[in-house]
Amino acid sequence: MNRIQLPKTQLNVSRLCLGGNVFGWSADEYESEGVLNAYTELGGNFIDTADVYSEWAEGHVGGESETVLGNWMRERKNRDDMVIATKVAKLTTRAGLSRANIIAACDDSLRRLKTDYIDLYYAHEDDQSVDLLETLSAFSELQQAGKIRYAAASNYSGARLLEAAEVSRSNNLTEYVAVQNHYNLLEREEYETDTRPAVEALGMSSLPYFGLARGFLSGKYQPGVEIDSVRASGVTKYLNAEGWAVVERLQRLADHHSTDGRKVHVSAIALAWLRQQPTVAAPIASARTVDQLRQFATEVVLTNTELNYLANGQ
Repeated sequence: MNRIQLPKTQLNVSRLCLGGNVFGWSADEYESEGVLNAYTELGGNFIDTADVYSEWAEGHVGGESETVLGNWMRERKNRDDMVIATKVAKLTTRAGLSRANIIAACDDSLRRLKTDYIDLYYAHEDDQSVDLLETLSAFSELQQAGKIRYAAASNYSGARLLEAAEVSRSNNLTEYVAVQNHYNLLEREEYETDTRPAVEALGMSSLPYFGLARGFLSGKYQPGVEIDSVRASGVTKYLNAEGWAVVERLQRLADHHSTDGRKVHVSAIALAWLRQQPTVAAPIASARTVDQLRQFATEVVLTNTELNYLANGQ
């Protein structure tokens, strides 16, 4: 996998970030370790998780993904080779962005990850009940203590990113260096009209989640075919003429880029489109199995004509 240095950081990351939301949930620890091993064998080094993963599952309390990842890094002794991102704010028992909660949640995550530092620590959502000065001061405190290398934001509007940057600069605090918002071929308007202008103005990087639209852009969904998946309910809104048209265009380009010795999958084309969008450093995608990972891990470079065709059908 190719790598890129995230703007405003010294982090060199693979241009595909592996999502950890499935670890310890739809992929058990053994399956998760298989995916992680395959990802690093392909040259990947950038993994995204959160303290809330996977609190939503029956019998889970959150932290399951971080625990799986921490066990794997300890066994492989490869922590220093990896760039690890995790998040605070959404876990029921560690909700919000107050100073006390951020500090406590970071310590919890460090313990589960079995490490003494986090490379990229996100505010998982914008907590407007807490002053930005308090939140950013807490991230700065963690950075000065060596517990995090950089702070970032997820699910922030463009206006709040600009406001946060002003607070950081006025008070000599660490700035958010990246944003992780919802963005893919089927979810474009909010990011492109609201978030992207702020990201460009601030010189940040974007690491979008749901790069495959909850799996709809993986190629496994076809008209009239029922899919047995714990995530299937999340793609209902895409089961329409527009969604199927995008999948058809992706398939045409996947066939075009395939050769006798190299099959390119629909998911690889979808992530290639996202990777080549302005401000995007690395899309995030998760895999329950090694086969799923290998399908979307192929790096493809699209022409401007192909990018426009996917976005506009022309």
